[in-house]
Amino acid sequence: MPETIDIQMKKGVLGLCVLAVLARGESYAYEIASRLSDAIGMGEGTIYPLMRRMQSDGLVDTYLVESSAGPSRKYYRLTSAGHRALQDQSSEWRGFTDAVDALLDPTPTVTQEA
Repeated sequence: MPETIDIQMKKGVLGLCVLAVLARGESYAYEIASRLSDAIGMGEGTIYPLMRRMQSDGLVDTYLVESSAGPSRKYYRLTSAGHRALQDQSSEWRGFTDAVDALLDPTPTVTQEA
């Protein structure tokens, strides 16, 4: 993603991106942060507070998995409310991006008046 995209714009869609990542499978925060860093350039520091907020909002729940190589990992999974939020936010996002794409189109469509 180009560096010219404003950081606030990226933060605005971060929750949607986390929901989308978790819809593909349960994961732990560092893995989520790595995927989002690769995809949209968002760092770890923004993920952890978001994950706590999503948990307190009931969008995700957590469970611990013991690790022989270190401390237990906290895994996140979508709740039914998280799945609904993903559907709602995805629909809103697609409508928004369609509208932006229409504005960016160099040859706008002409509407006829009734």
